[in-house]
Amino acid sequence: MIITCPSCATRYTVDGARFPAAGRTVRCSKCAHSWHQAGEAPEQEAPAPESPPPPAPEPGAGAAPEAAQTTHAADPVFIRDMTPAAASAPARKAVPPGLAVAAGWVGLIAMVVLIAVSAVRYRQDIAVIWPQSAGVYSGLGLPVNDRGIDFRQVNYKRQSEDGQVVLAVSGRIVNTGPRELPVPQTVRVTLSDADNRELYHWTFKPNASTLKPGQSVPFATRLSSPPATARHLEVRFSKDAS
Repeated sequence: MIITCPSCATRYTVDGARFPAAGRTVRCSKCAHSWHQAGEAPEQEAPAPESPPPPAPEPGAGAAPEAAQTTHAADPVFIRDMTPAAASAPARKAVPPGLAVAAGWVGLIAMVVLIAVSAVRYRQDIAVIWPQSAGVYSGLGLPVNDRGIDFRQVNYKRQSEDGQVVLAVSGRIVNTGPRELPVPQTVRVTLSDADNRELYHWTFKPNASTLKPGQSVPFATRLSSPPATARHLEVRFSKDAS
C-alpha cells in the first residue's frame, strides 16, 4: 500500500500486512511528523448461512458475561525502511521540429553577422596582427594599413621666401595598432602631374623610432622650387632612401 505524509507530502510504499484494520501510528523519516494511519479495508466475505439460535439458558442459571473486546492501536512505528514512491514529473511539451530548426538558423545567421561586423570594425587591428588579411580587405574595397603606422592631418602650402617658391609639407605620424610599433625611418614625398606621372620625390627621417598605441609625432619637410606642373602629392613610408 502507499501512504503519504500529511506534513511534507512524501509518499512511501509499505507492506499493508503491517497495518491492522484499526490502523497504527507512524512517523515520517523525512520530516519526523507522526500521524495515525488506517489499515487497508478488508475484503468483505460472503455471509455465512444462518444457524438456528442457541437454546435459551435454563432458568436461574447466571448468564456468562461477554468478553469485553478492546482494540488497542499498535505501538508507534518510526518508519525508516520505506521506499519513496516515484513521483510523476510533469510532462514537458515537445518543441515542434520546424521551430527548433528555424531557431538554429536564426542563431547561426546572427553569429555570422556579428563576426562580419567585428571583422570590418576592427580591420585595422586585424591587419596589424595578421598582415595577410590586408589583401583580403583590399579585394573587398576596404584598404587597411598593415603596418599599424599611418599618416594623419597631412597638409601642404606654397610660400615665397627670398623670392623663391617653397613647398612646405606637414602632418602627423600615428600608431593605429593595438601595441607599441617601430616607426619606419624613411618617409618619401612624391610630386606628380595631372596624369599621375612622377615629377619629383625626396625623403626625410621621422622624429621618433617607436610609437605606443594611439601615440603620434608631428613631421615637417620643405622643398625649394617645386615643379610648377605638380598636381598631386603623396606621402608614404619607403624601404629605400633614394
